[in-house]
Amino acid sequence: MTNGTLPQLRLRKGKEESLDRFHPWVFSGALTRMPSEADGIEEGDLVSVVASDGRVIGTGHFQIGSIAVRMLTFDASEAIDADFYRRRLAQALSLRRAIGLPSPDTDAYRLVHGEGDFLPGLVVDVYGPTAVVQAHSPGMHYARKTIADALVGLPGAGIDNVYYKSETTLPFKARLDPRNDYIAGAYAGDTASENGLVFHVDWLKGQKTGFFVDQRENRQLLRSLSHGRRVLNMFCYTGGFSVYALSGGAEEVVSVDSSAKAITLTDANVALNFPEGAPHRSYAEDAFKFLDTMEKDAYDLILLDPPAFAKHRSALHNALQGYRRLNARAFEKIAPGGILFTFSCSQAVTREQFRLAVFSAAAASRRRVRILHQLTQPADHPVNIYHPEGEYLKGLVLYVE
Repeated sequence: MTNGTLPQLRLRKGKEESLDRFHPWVFSGALTRMPSEADGIEEGDLVSVVASDGRVIGTGHFQIGSIAVRMLTFDASEAIDADFYRRRLAQALSLRRAIGLPSPDTDAYRLVHGEGDFLPGLVVDVYGPTAVVQAHSPGMHYARKTIADALVGLPGAGIDNVYYKSETTLPFKARLDPRNDYIAGAYAGDTASENGLVFHVDWLKGQKTGFFVDQRENRQLLRSLSHGRRVLNMFCYTGGFSVYALSGGAEEVVSVDSSAKAITLTDANVALNFPEGAPHRSYAEDAFKFLDTMEKDAYDLILLDPPAFAKHRSALHNALQGYRRLNARAFEKIAPGGILFTFSCSQAVTREQFRLAVFSAAAASRRRVRILHQLTQPADHPVNIYHPEGEYLKGLVLYVE
């Protein structure tokens, strides 16, 4: 089916303005009407988006929900086929090479960051020879084999295996029944390198794609500030920050996560990098409970990197309360002269809202606090300038007197 024969969805008058500014989402309320099964349009189908004056704006994937279309191209003549995916993936790899990825000491990185790489609904993380693909839209789910073939054939990428992991990322109402499995190649080891350190990556059963590659540069910063400090890593997951702190010469590191499986993986990653032992302890315990009961001044570097407190705007109020409470505990307990790394990965929480929550916690503690760094996601998680919603990771590094 050529773009000229694709089903057309028409916009209400005035609703083309955001698309004319290249924002890649078409909300359901912008359409003159949502198509039904009687129209022969199903979730994941390619559709042409047409302005109220009849002008064809571009092509995207249709889905049922508040975001009705995710735009793939604003060129009405551009076909969405295997060549399209090969071009977009080659462009994504070109950007990574421009920022030095992969490198001799780092083979874990994000190759595709959804809208940031003009492939909305698609995430691809690379761990050595294995690419882990997550589809966040039915359209990308249906294109998974085409994408896998393009990844394996991507010149210079060194990708031999593609693991598809979308059971938890696709809309459950779409009735897609996705299966997590290899759709190209096979298992070829589970370790990846980052800034000279090595990590087990559990893409089979772990969170997201198995490792939070978005914290790579922030982990490196923590390493530079860890020497001689007593470090507490809350919500440690795979222990990335813990391994970096030990590598930076921390006096001791304590890792805490409510998941016993995460603690097992953290311990394995510490052992992988420090086979002769390291000053490290780990606890499978609730973070708030641990902070409530730990001794004051026991740590002079605390890391707070919780999971998303708000995945949707409906949970925003409770999320901000959670950030205030969590950071208040850290301000109360951290030793004088301590450094606090604190993050939010909730897309629904803006940078200003997160900062206000942390400032409120600091004011309640009545301690003198100064900002050392304001952090975000690394360059392999690019933000499409027309899609500011792509900036999701917010972080502050604070000096607490």
